[in-house]
Amino acid sequence: MKHFGYLVRRLFWLFLTVLILVTVLFITLLTYRPAPSPKEDTLLVEEKIDDWQPKNVLKAWDDGSMSPSVKKGFLLVSETSGQMGPNAEDPNNRFAGNNLSCTNCHLQYGIQAGSGSWVGVVKRFPQFRGRENRMGDLQDRINGCMERSMNGKKLPKDSEEIKAIIAYMDWLGEGLPKEKEKEYKGYPKIKIPEVKVDLTVGKAVYDKECVVCHGADGQGIKKPDATKGYLYPPLWGPDSFNNGAGMHRVITSAEFIKSNMPFGLATYKNPKLTDAEAYHVAGYINSFDRPVKSNTKEDFPDKKLKPVSTSYGPWLDTFSQEQHKYGPFPPIIAYYKEKYNIEKSK
Repeated sequence: MKHFGYLVRRLFWLFLTVLILVTVLFITLLTYRPAPSPKEDTLLVEEKIDDWQPKNVLKAWDDGSMSPSVKKGFLLVSETSGQMGPNAEDPNNRFAGNNLSCTNCHLQYGIQAGSGSWVGVVKRFPQFRGRENRMGDLQDRINGCMERSMNGKKLPKDSEEIKAIIAYMDWLGEGLPKEKEKEYKGYPKIKIPEVKVDLTVGKAVYDKECVVCHGADGQGIKKPDATKGYLYPPLWGPDSFNNGAGMHRVITSAEFIKSNMPFGLATYKNPKLTDAEAYHVAGYINSFDRPVKSNTKEDFPDKKLKPVSTSYGPWLDTFSQEQHKYGPFPPIIAYYKEKYNIEKSK
């Protein structure tokens, strides 16, 4: 009987061991998933990148998910006139000199690719700026817009306003895949026509595509509450950007127009206008009077770096002021390539 009890115990433990092994094997088979092949892994990464979308700004505003600083920054860039422009309650906060909002150019609250989007912009600074001929930070870049596009004056670099604007820009870029950074940078290039701007062609394009929003007189449409600025901004005249702004350069303006206009009908991936139409209408828009920035002679200390479509001198060439404003630009581009070995695209 003693040996029989020993045998029973051995058989019991053997059965238990086999049962455990079978159970482990069964669970392993149920949960096993083969490792993705390199190709499958790449597809998963690409799918994740393609699925990425910028912030839904208005939804975040409504649901309260913006931090106070981001919320302040959003108001500053979307209601610039009333927050820090001519309609600001506190005269000490009137930095913008016109009634434009930053988002009149940086479309869809700064998220639209091809319109100088702010998505990912924080990571691109500091950067070298030819207009100042030095490395500059994002505060410098914002103040460049304040003095030129907004026809105003600089914000103090340590001000709550500039901190809030950068907080908003930083928030917009959260989670941006590295592979998409280029998509949200600047304006897509155009093929620069070989001819001078034709103002007659430009006016025809303007009358067909632009009048409905910006008006025959180019003065835009104000928001119902005019203290909050424009629904569609003026393109020339006293309340528009000044002649020192990038938008006053025909090539830069044409790049923006090609990728974004008519508003709501065009994107950089699906433009409506041709390169030539954008070029001629950009010249037409910039043929009208607008505010004049002081001290433009100090721009681009190294004159070799001056964009060829900068309408004000001096330049390091003998091309006329009219050609620098209206083109044709390829001969000027060729000159700087031959004489200074500098490749210019605008």
